[in-house]
Amino acid sequence: MNARANYLAFDLGAESGRAVLGRFDGQRVTLEEVHRFANTPVKLSDGLHWDVLRIFAEIKEGLAKAAGLVDDAGLHGIGVDTWAVDFGLLDRDGALVGNPYHHRDGRTEGMLEEAFRRLPREEMYRTTGIQFLRINTVYQLLAMENSPLLGVGETLLMIPDLLNYWLTGEKACEYTNATSTQLYDLERDGWATEMMGHLGIPDRLFPKIVPPATELGPLLLEVAREAGIEGADVPVIAVASHDTASAVVAVPAEVESFAYVSSGTWSLVGVETPRAVTTSEAMSANFTNEGGVGGRKRLLKNVMGLWLLQECRREWASNGEEYTYEELVRLAEEAPAFGALVDPDHPSFMAPGDMLGRIRSFCEETGQKPPQGPGETSRCILDSLALKYRHVIEQAERLSERPVEAIHVVGGGSRNVLLCQLTADATRLPVLAGPVEATAMGNVMVQALARGQVGSLGEIRAVVRSSVEVGRHEPRGDAGRWNDVAERFSRLVDTAAVPSGPEGG
Repeated sequence: MNARANYLAFDLGAESGRAVLGRFDGQRVTLEEVHRFANTPVKLSDGLHWDVLRIFAEIKEGLAKAAGLVDDAGLHGIGVDTWAVDFGLLDRDGALVGNPYHHRDGRTEGMLEEAFRRLPREEMYRTTGIQFLRINTVYQLLAMENSPLLGVGETLLMIPDLLNYWLTGEKACEYTNATSTQLYDLERDGWATEMMGHLGIPDRLFPKIVPPATELGPLLLEVAREAGIEGADVPVIAVASHDTASAVVAVPAEVESFAYVSSGTWSLVGVETPRAVTTSEAMSANFTNEGGVGGRKRLLKNVMGLWLLQECRREWASNGEEYTYEELVRLAEEAPAFGALVDPDHPSFMAPGDMLGRIRSFCEETGQKPPQGPGETSRCILDSLALKYRHVIEQAERLSERPVEAIHVVGGGSRNVLLCQLTADATRLPVLAGPVEATAMGNVMVQALARGQVGSLGEIRAVVRSSVEVGRHEPRGDAGRWNDVAERFSRLVDTAAVPSGPEGG
């Protein structure tokens, strides 16, 4: 294969999707966004859904745009990564059965308790190593137990696998996303069919699992024809299809002793480990063990992330107050530090809508004066996130018995200089920020791994280091003051915790 190659990464997030063209010369990779589109859920009478058909139409448009930008060498691979836990069902003819539900839909209320009635949570955790969140695939399926959709469904495909199926005609579930479902057996290294039986989930739904860097097959002729690349025989590659897994691939770390924060709508905070950690302490702390590339496990925790700020920004806009994220960060910098704090993972913040009211109620219920105005509210959210990162990273160190010497922040949140600095201040650790496009870069580089241009995760990270500039934030301020605030935050998290609590973090 020529040393120069063109790879197309489709990176789909909870707010938007993008087609990113990666050009790799064997030593450095450059990225060019060629298409972007909004990814807006649709509320119907039966719940909140993803508009997955429009997403696929946008993918085809991105493919056509990319095909017009590459040189005579053409495209050498296509990869899709998305968020986790959501899925589509196909009938026996391969047709989609209904629009996939959105993980924030309310139908999973009470499903954790129902699962624990059928199977002890200790056994579920020991088998899967996955944290208990009501958005998980397993609880979505329990909520569909009496649905006719489940009756006619023959194959379950996670969202990236569904899109890959429409691109290639091949039905398979990529490993990193399979592990996120809470239906993957870590010890048996396959679907947890025995657990499914106890939970009443039909195991017939689950297709073969393939590792990241698997070539699924060539682009279907009709899709290639629409894109104007008929006859090019472009392979579609199962990358690390869970977007966090792709982002962690592109962490430009030189040493093993690092923590990562994949920062966006969600923040995924954790460490890499050689094996899963499924101790009772890990279960009590509600940590998750997800599959990674190169035999690694990702011991991490989901933190609600910038979702709170996004929802507040939407609410301000609906009231006629338009703010860019940059303006909100500037206002937060000007606001007093160490004011009101919230637990970003409190269940009250999960659903969309009235985020300002929910923050106000949380503060009042925990004996704090609620923040006033966009500046104080934004500072409340960013201070709280930095302290939550500290809280989770300290837990990860204890559980993994691996010290953390630096924190890598990747993804969109790495551009938030204030949040990165607050994280360094709160944790008393250096924070390395970037790449912003970590998920797309990880997607591209796993394609390069599949095509033999790199040979290992270490080689991928060396390419990333040579391809991007990384910002560095050293701890500032009074360590003792931050320790005092961290203690206040920990007490607040414990006080506000919901008694049944597996989703509270």
